[in-house]
Amino acid sequence: MESVKAFLKRKDIEISAKRYCIDALSAMAQGLFCSLLIGTIINTVGTQFHIGFLTAPAAVIGGAEYTVGGLATAMSGPAMAVAIGHALKCPPLVLFSLITAGFAANALGGAGGPLAVLFVAIITAECGKAVSKETKVDILVTPLVTVGIGVGLSALLAPPLGTLAMKVGNLIMWATELQPFLMGILVSVIVGMALTLPISSAAICAAFGLVGLAGGAAVAGCCAQMVGFAVMSFKENGWGGLVSQGLGTSMLQMGNIVRNPRIWIAPTVTAAITGPIATCVFGMEMNGAPVSSGMGTCGMVGPIGVYTGWVNDVANGVRASITPKDWIGMLLVCIVLPAVICPLINMAVRRLGWVKDGDTKL
Repeated sequence: MESVKAFLKRKDIEISAKRYCIDALSAMAQGLFCSLLIGTIINTVGTQFHIGFLTAPAAVIGGAEYTVGGLATAMSGPAMAVAIGHALKCPPLVLFSLITAGFAANALGGAGGPLAVLFVAIITAECGKAVSKETKVDILVTPLVTVGIGVGLSALLAPPLGTLAMKVGNLIMWATELQPFLMGILVSVIVGMALTLPISSAAICAAFGLVGLAGGAAVAGCCAQMVGFAVMSFKENGWGGLVSQGLGTSMLQMGNIVRNPRIWIAPTVTAAITGPIATCVFGMEMNGAPVSSGMGTCGMVGPIGVYTGWVNDVANGVRASITPKDWIGMLLVCIVLPAVICPLINMAVRRLGWVKDGDTKL
């Protein structure tokens, strides 16, 4: 047993929830952002502003035409796998070999590809690390083992994992359609809290393909956390804190939450309020890239995803046009209501003596 522990330590293979559920998941979200999400944004900008070089085919592969954004989107599997490998501190040959594993897992996983990539990339990366530099022909052995295991696991695990993720996502979306008030609260609160925790709400939403009303509730919850924390802590953190939390991440408050969990009450209650407003009052759907559902106002990706969904729905004939109610709903749910409700709730919490000056100081 001691020899096994020594081997794992030497190979930097750390079997832990933090390494796999926090580090890997967060890295996967970054990979998605740099491929699927950026590709979607590029396509939307090109279409809306009639930019020729962004809408024209940039490449033809296997008879299929790809725009610049399309090429970025097509690389989401490899991008996620390499990002995960980087988080797991893979040596170069393992890291580069994960490109193939990521492509295979995402392709075979279908709509649930991101979840398949997460599992396959983690197992493949650790196996690759285990054999790395153990032979004199490492340049051959490590890529062969890593690619072989990656493709084999993809063929074995990706289809069922993809199907499972799709079914779970469909169940959540079906439940939200059936019970928009209750599920609006649950999805908004849970995804919003995941955004602030050191895990990736974006990767979770992408893994389960969370769109539609459930996606709208998720966007509401994330915005409630980010805008809520940014505005309610403005007195202590100023404009820098407003921007870093409102356009960056509410995860910056995680250290303060550990010290005083009660500072989390106001943003979380705000999410419980804005979630059902999004689903029941405005019927706000997020039909863009699923990863956008878990991004909130980080780079304004959440609202951009909602807008992208509108554009796609108009193009596909699902809706006739983008209405003033749509714009008002998105503005209220994503910006105005969190900026107003969260500080008011926080004032009540402060009067109870649960939160004091300096508790949200970054």
